[in-house]
Amino acid sequence: MDQQRSLCWATVLLVFTSLTYVYPTIYLVNAHHQPVVDYPIANLSTSWPNSPSSSDLSDGSFVFSPILLRGSIGAGFGCGFYCNVIYTNSACLFCNDTYTYSACLFAVVIIYNPYVEENYTQFNLELVWSANRNHPVKRNATLELTQDGDLILADANGTSVWSTNTVGGENSVSGLNLTEEGNLVLFARNKSTVWQSFDHPTDSLLLGQKLVPGQKLTARASESNWSQGLYSLAIHGDGLFAYVESNPPQSYYKSSLEGNSYVEFENGSFNREVVPLASTHISQFMRLEDDGQLKVYGWRGGHWEVVLELMTSGFSECGHPMVCGKYSKCTNSQCSCLDETSSNETTDLGCSLVTPISCNYSEYHTLLELNNTSYFNLYTQDTFGYLDEKTELEDCKKSCLANCSCKAVLFSYDWGLGYGTLQGCLLLSEVFSLINNEGGLRKIYVFLKVQKYPTAQYPSPTDSPQNKPRHVTFILGSSLGASFVVFFMIACCLFLFKKKQESEDLDEFSIIQVPGMPTRFSYEALRDMTSNFNNKLGEGGFGSVFQGTLGDGTKVAVKLLNGFCQVKKSFFAEVETIGSIHQVNLVRLIGFCAQKSHKLLVYEYMPNGSLDKWIFQRNQELILGWQSRRKIIMDIAKGLAYLHEECRQKIFHLDIKPQNILLDENFNAKISDFGLSKLIDKDQSQVVTTMRGTPGYLAPEWLSSIITEKVDVYSFGVVVLEMLCGRKNLDRSQPEEDMHLLSLFKRKVEEERLIDIVDKNNDEMQLHGAEVVEMMRVVVWCLQSDFSKRPSMSLVVKVLEGSVDVENNLDYNFINPVIPRTIAGAGHQEGAIGAASTLLFPSALSGPR
Repeated sequence: MDQQRSLCWATVLLVFTSLTYVYPTIYLVNAHHQPVVDYPIANLSTSWPNSPSSSDLSDGSFVFSPILLRGSIGAGFGCGFYCNVIYTNSACLFCNDTYTYSACLFAVVIIYNPYVEENYTQFNLELVWSANRNHPVKRNATLELTQDGDLILADANGTSVWSTNTVGGENSVSGLNLTEEGNLVLFARNKSTVWQSFDHPTDSLLLGQKLVPGQKLTARASESNWSQGLYSLAIHGDGLFAYVESNPPQSYYKSSLEGNSYVEFENGSFNREVVPLASTHISQFMRLEDDGQLKVYGWRGGHWEVVLELMTSGFSECGHPMVCGKYSKCTNSQCSCLDETSSNETTDLGCSLVTPISCNYSEYHTLLELNNTSYFNLYTQDTFGYLDEKTELEDCKKSCLANCSCKAVLFSYDWGLGYGTLQGCLLLSEVFSLINNEGGLRKIYVFLKVQKYPTAQYPSPTDSPQNKPRHVTFILGSSLGASFVVFFMIACCLFLFKKKQESEDLDEFSIIQVPGMPTRFSYEALRDMTSNFNNKLGEGGFGSVFQGTLGDGTKVAVKLLNGFCQVKKSFFAEVETIGSIHQVNLVRLIGFCAQKSHKLLVYEYMPNGSLDKWIFQRNQELILGWQSRRKIIMDIAKGLAYLHEECRQKIFHLDIKPQNILLDENFNAKISDFGLSKLIDKDQSQVVTTMRGTPGYLAPEWLSSIITEKVDVYSFGVVVLEMLCGRKNLDRSQPEEDMHLLSLFKRKVEEERLIDIVDKNNDEMQLHGAEVVEMMRVVVWCLQSDFSKRPSMSLVVKVLEGSVDVENNLDYNFINPVIPRTIAGAGHQEGAIGAASTLLFPSALSGPR
């Protein structure tokens, strides 16, 4: 066994003693007769690439490439590259070609070998500090200690990610040292400290580490997402506060410093709290967890375990800011949404307003008083200087209405923050868990800002004598306009009814002539198989979709077309387009009904519905990870490639959007809704047609009405970008400058900060941020303003398969065209909203600036 131990550490030792950039390795024997392996110091003018090595240590989920080490055989500190990896050969974890890096940090870790007497290939790696937690790097990134004494981390493409900025000053840097306490130090020739990691904590404290004013611990976003999360711990005034990162910060815990100006994690105590004693510096650490709890971990029995939970005193069952999530109410640990202002679904993230607050319509903001309601942990709430002690209740409410970022008002005549009776007003930009205060002794006024557009039930909150003329004009104009629309609709209906009577026989005859026709059903049969159209699945472009069951038990989706102007064209286009083609990434048309005025289409049933609900809705049960999204992107690309290049005729879909991408039980994606599609001969390269599609997904060349299959490529690019960012291309809940996704995308490209727009609500997407950003290069290619520079869909498939690279020298001046006229198929609600919103931004005509 001693031979195995010596062999393992001798291998690691050999690697580092052979490197010329470190001082000689110290190889000693400690009091327990265990070899000590130290190579804690590095010289100037040294660089370390992030690449696989025989000295890498693994815990099965992460790989650590050490740069400096300090410790003994069983345990120690290390600094180096800490990477989340994907293994391709689990039988050989240390073979260089068996894993790929997905994201890496320059970090300090605690290294334990829990099986020191048995196994040397498996280590326990505990991350306790990192330099680039918000901007992970990839394989082949480089850490460099320059001749000038600056420690710089650069990504594989050469982009600078992090630096200590230690060039110059009175004491120039002489070297880099990892101390016995786990502190990474840049030191001067006189051994004084120039920079140290203890002054820049992330989410953890090590024994002997202080937290002083100006420093803070910030929890990670989630267990698998290293970036900064919601909760922080810092010194403010005379106390140590845990708080939510919002504006203003909202605290949920306070501990008095009692005359001290800092707190220190000492062996046996932390800010007067008794902590179980640690055997060594490396056997204990403290972490602010992603749920906002502060825990002390100790090494016990070959693994880390929680030995103490701090911040537990004074907590009520509803006292945590996210006990129920945002816009939700806690009653005896039970969570519910506010019926007046939020959806009916309560998730781990809470609830959401039915109508999002829009700064463009601030005249329709109003405050809704929440009776018998208080706010989380208000008795220990510190306002960080944001409490207005002089404002009266009405002035407090007016201040919120005048400030668009204000989402709620807290007011009390007895604030009670430990200073006696205090009147005060607090404006909140984020609304976390509310508390049922029924029967409470203390009166807290809570007002929630809501969006109330003027209707008969909800008049405008800005009604006043000087505003009444404007409202009267508005009402009269609306009434006249509505009357004209009603008259026009009646006339149109009469005309269409007459024309329909004349052409019905022709319709019946013509539909029979379509080659390769699927099964023809009677209206009565479809009504029976859908239980009289009772189980509604959703709304399509020209009708409603219902679930049905065929005689053999097969589930189907039945689309009932309704409306006047486009029903006939949509029905013929759908049947003619996909009636005789079968491809795995296209929804299969099983049958149809063309009986008098009834036009219905019968499709295969897709149990997971449309893509939009999986990428736009914030429901913890509806989450698509990176691998699933990448597979869906490939499926869409293959479906479009088939339509454009492999059919008898070219088929332009012309309405690619998430609502028209359906998912089967295995999350295979299939393109649906061919009501706007266009068939052209194989030898045609372009076609002149009327504008059709959905605003936001329309290519710039639609303004000329001369289009090619590249309009689908453009729409595909927009859909992929929405999938990568987890948001709609037009999102009114975002700040005005971020409302249009293409404008935000272009700006982040220029800033070289594309990682900022990767879906923030999906941990797996964040974890694979580097791959997601790489996929964005495909998006850029598909969004080229000049359609001739966009790739064909078959070429996109090859790029996704890895056999072809994305073209260089791409144009990043994306054009999001304003659509100045009615769009075929966009008459439903979403299309109408999209068109109106586009017209508000004329700058979009020339692309984002």
